[in-house]
Amino acid sequence: MRTAALLAPLRTLAPQAQWALLAGGALLAIALPYLVPSFYVGIVTQILFFGLFAMSIDLLGGYTGLMPLGHAGLMGVSGYSLGYLISRLKWSWPEAVIAALLLTLLVSLVFGLLAVRTSGIFFVMITMAEGMLVWGLAYRWSVVTGADNGMRGITRPEFATLYWQYYYLVLAVFAVCALLLVLIVRSPFGLTLKGIRESTSRMRTLGYNVTLHKLIAFLLSGFFAGVAGVLLAWYSQFFSPSSIYIVASTEGILMVVLGGLGTLLGPVLGAVVIVLIKSLLSTYVARWPLVMGVIFIVVVLFARDGLLGALRRGWARLSRAPSEGAASSAPAGPAAVAAGGIPPVQPAPASEE
Repeated sequence: MRTAALLAPLRTLAPQAQWALLAGGALLAIALPYLVPSFYVGIVTQILFFGLFAMSIDLLGGYTGLMPLGHAGLMGVSGYSLGYLISRLKWSWPEAVIAALLLTLLVSLVFGLLAVRTSGIFFVMITMAEGMLVWGLAYRWSVVTGADNGMRGITRPEFATLYWQYYYLVLAVFAVCALLLVLIVRSPFGLTLKGIRESTSRMRTLGYNVTLHKLIAFLLSGFFAGVAGVLLAWYSQFFSPSSIYIVASTEGILMVVLGGLGTLLGPVLGAVVIVLIKSLLSTYVARWPLVMGVIFIVVVLFARDGLLGALRRGWARLSRAPSEGAASSAPAGPAAVAAGGIPPVQPAPASEE
């Protein structure tokens, strides 16, 4: 009873608590460079652009039902394009960014036309082949990409040369892209993608052009992956084939599955776990991939909807506990009696003497 009374305000404060957490997280992100050393600022910077990459995968895998296994290739197209235009051709950064994203959209269009007419394992295999094609070109086309030596000299904009300046740039880009993704998935187009995920045949019967919607989703996903590639290239000011190998694509999928399919916050939570394991745990544990595998197995077995789903279920149980406790302690009224409840025994009135 005492616990139920203490937790009773949680149910009424749930929406306010969500907004408060969002505002608190935004303030913490803005103040982060003043609170922690540069090493941790760099880790959070990685979480932001890898989280954006994971959200681009989730737009296809979680909302459309098409899981791409070669999305790092699209990230590589933008990263290499930006690096070549800046380091070799000496373009200004706005022109290089626009050209890199346009080229990524063009490649996404070609890849999408080949992939969206398939589904299931066939879609996975085609996208994996497309990603490996980009990796092979990056590895073999040494005159342009530098092959194993990578591409160097990818200078950042003049206003983002220092680590904390670049962190704020990544934070701003992430916020804008996250807002755009929220608008996309909540729009009629996003609802159509969810319908395609649930039943392609039913959406065709209703008159929707399923192939066109899949292609547009592929283009949007490729665009956001391209933005993540630009941020990755600027972060290290270096780009190599290892950044776009199939391992990078599988890590993006792992972020989505760990955080929760069909959500936008889930992939970011997955990026937090993966980046922290690779950046922090790897300094103390030599077999850190084993730890990552164990975490993945536990999540798949006990939290099929990911970490975000587990957190939501825990919050739902916490918010239901007070109401259930209050309902069980309330006396049964006429409605309860009519529904089959047993009324409490009333004390007999005192006799008058």
